[in-house]
Amino acid sequence: MKNWPGDSRVKKQLSIDESPTKERASKAWLWAFVARTFTVFALRSTRAATVLDHLLTTPFGGIVNCDRAKMYWQCGRLQWCWAHLKRDFQALIDAEDRQAKRLGHDLMRPTKELFRHWSRCRDGTITRLGFERLMQPIRREVDSLLLRGMCSDNDRLYGMCRELYEHRGWLWTFLDHAGVEPTNNTSERALRHGVIWRKLSFGTQSSGGSRFVETMLTVIETCRQQNRPVYDYLTRAVAAHFDSQPTPALLPRA
Repeated sequence: MKNWPGDSRVKKQLSIDESPTKERASKAWLWAFVARTFTVFALRSTRAATVLDHLLTTPFGGIVNCDRAKMYWQCGRLQWCWAHLKRDFQALIDAEDRQAKRLGHDLMRPTKELFRHWSRCRDGTITRLGFERLMQPIRREVDSLLLRGMCSDNDRLYGMCRELYEHRGWLWTFLDHAGVEPTNNTSERALRHGVIWRKLSFGTQSSGGSRFVETMLTVIETCRQQNRPVYDYLTRAVAAHFDSQPTPALLPRA
């Protein structure tokens, strides 16, 4: 069997992201919670951690792929998105501050190596063990560079580097747990349909409309994950409603 990170051995894992939208004239957020075999969308009036409290219901004991937004910190074990970090390092490169520019270049170099090795591991060119060995010097280099930025007298570098260094374990969860990806691309891809819907519809006009949108997006993305025809599922669900029967399950073996 090909030994690559997609062969998940992590039983509890979620990729979470959110995107702004509107309900009537008020700002709202469309959340996406992506598990291995299903996705749940929620359209809420807030981006606060209370959404996580409400939807996860109990403390989540798994690993969450996410960006660095602080509402996710309560989830415990995180994997911060390296695609977001790459953009942050590019912003340092684009800065006029020469010290920031230099650190940005120094951080970008191992970041590109990380993605190169990850790609080779995913396609089976190198084994998982080989990938972990190649990543050890990259991990040490990045940690050292973040410490350099944290110890600098540059206000632009201090805050970002301190946050990353003090939570550096969340940079490398994907090395310690096979099956965890170094990016949050899974939930960003899931949100893409919702973003297109928002651009076409300009949001919803009622709470009922928001419930309809989040339900339909949940059905569509979950069926896609399971290679199930969306139209067939919706036809069965509507027929079950009119026959006063239980709604067909979306979850496998449910």
